Amino acid sequence: MSELPSAPELPAETSRRRTFAIIAHPDAGKTTLTEKLLLYAGMIRTAGMVKNRKTGRMATSDWMAMEQERGISITASAMQFEYKGHIINVLDTPGHQDFSEDTYRTLTAADSAIMVLDASKGVETQTRKLFTACKLRGIPVLTFINKCDLPGRDPLELMTEVEEVLGIQASAMNWPVGMGREFAGIVDRASRDLLVFRKTAAGGAQRAEMMRIPLADARAAAQLGEVLAARMRNDLEMLEVAGNPFSHAAFLANQVTPVFFGSALTNFGIEPFYDAFIALAPAPGPRQATTLAGATIEIDPIRSPFSAYAFKIQANMDPRHRDSLAFVRIVSGRFERDLVVKHYHRGEFVREVRLSRPQTLVARDRTTLDLAYPGDVVGLVNSGFAIGDTIISQGGPAKDGFEHAPLPQFPPEVFARVRPLDLTKRKSFDRGMAQLASEGAVQVLRSWENPLGDPFIAAVGRLQFEVFQYRLRDEYGVETELSDLPYQCSGWLVGDVDAFKPTHGTLLAKDHRGKPVVLLPSEWDKRYCLSQNPGFQLVEIL
Repeated sequence: MSELPSAPELPAETSRRRTFAIIAHPDAGKTTLTEKLLLYAGMIRTAGMVKNRKTGRMATSDWMAMEQERGISITASAMQFEYKGHIINVLDTPGHQDFSEDTYRTLTAADSAIMVLDASKGVETQTRKLFTACKLRGIPVLTFINKCDLPGRDPLELMTEVEEVLGIQASAMNWPVGMGREFAGIVDRASRDLLVFRKTAAGGAQRAEMMRIPLADARAAAQLGEVLAARMRNDLEMLEVAGNPFSHAAFLANQVTPVFFGSALTNFGIEPFYDAFIALAPAPGPRQATTLAGATIEIDPIRSPFSAYAFKIQANMDPRHRDSLAFVRIVSGRFERDLVVKHYHRGEFVREVRLSRPQTLVARDRTTLDLAYPGDVVGLVNSGFAIGDTIISQGGPAKDGFEHAPLPQFPPEVFARVRPLDLTKRKSFDRGMAQLASEGAVQVLRSWENPLGDPFIAAVGRLQFEVFQYRLRDEYGVETELSDLPYQCSGWLVGDVDAFKPTHGTLLAKDHRGKPVVLLPSEWDKRYCLSQNPGFQLVEIL
């Protein structure tokens, strides 16, 4: 792709961007950690705990009412703000496995990830899946071991588990002094300082006071007491001998994860962790794309003209406007309000469009922006974009168009027919179905033999159905009834559809792109179906 002269401020603005996702198993403290970043960035004066029902405060990143009721993240949210001279784009993703599609799509927009582990549980199932997704994409991962103020496992045991289960070296950047009730602070291994914290508000609603004492200073041992001080010295000596050294190059290559300890609830260790993140995490770099002719090219964030892609669509974030918002990751060049761009959908040129309503976001709150740079996540209102669409500047002819890497899709595992209880609300029902399907909240499938018949919905997990019904009721005023279908797995069919012979109990359907997908009652049925159709494949990631 031809290159254009870059804006003079583009290198500096790109270098101070940090765009990252926070990944974790449910209840590891991911959303609380996100909230504390907002607190330390000065974006909020008081942090709202996810589960704090008494005060009525809820996490800023959880904007949907259902998220606030349940205390979990259901949708990926994007927030942008400044922290100590850097522009932060944080992508808070759902930890619940039922929303893995949304999480995987969001990970494509991240340049790095923070993995949050519960100190009492270590590496859990969903953590392992999300880490694998990061590794496949080459995304460097920092590890934050949370809840050190509660009873937990031995720090060395936790680090060993990270290495053995995830297959990556773990390098301790700081070290906890005591765990559980004894948790007194952390040691910064690089500076050889003891960081002692003091609570300033219940539940960590305000910044914790921190005192930094050199380990060589007698005050450090006096602050801890003889037993904790001795244990700290032994741990640090052992780490010097047996611990993994940290290499920034190895970190960027996803070969080592720097490990930090702390407590998001009390704010102990939060500010030092985020300071280290700013220093270690990469700024936006080159990305690969595919030209419309099929050639692989590299998109440089500074030298290439403006380009971006949509990784998420969300409707009705603001109930006052009932609009649709496309979350767009800027890959290269400078974005300006009213920029005219070319829109590509599934490899085909669609239109030229003026981007006149760009938004920057902190959860539901939006602010109109005039400029944005590589790494930024911009919200485009009622844009007509779909998930995975590419937009590029008008700088070159249509033949210079390209597509960014396609976003992964995963086969659904639960299926149901859905209908409105009140047939007079059919139009609202159809409108809601179309919108939620375009967001990827559920997949809408139709029978291959009878595509004009009623559609049915499919999802990776059952909780997605609950959200689907909740949003139809809350945003479109439609109560619905679900009828489960007897299928438990599926796969996209690769081969001549006309020659495929469905076995007993299977159903051949088509997805929203018209691609054939086979629905089956069980994994056994899947294996049997393939045995009866040699030469065909049922793929699980598309």
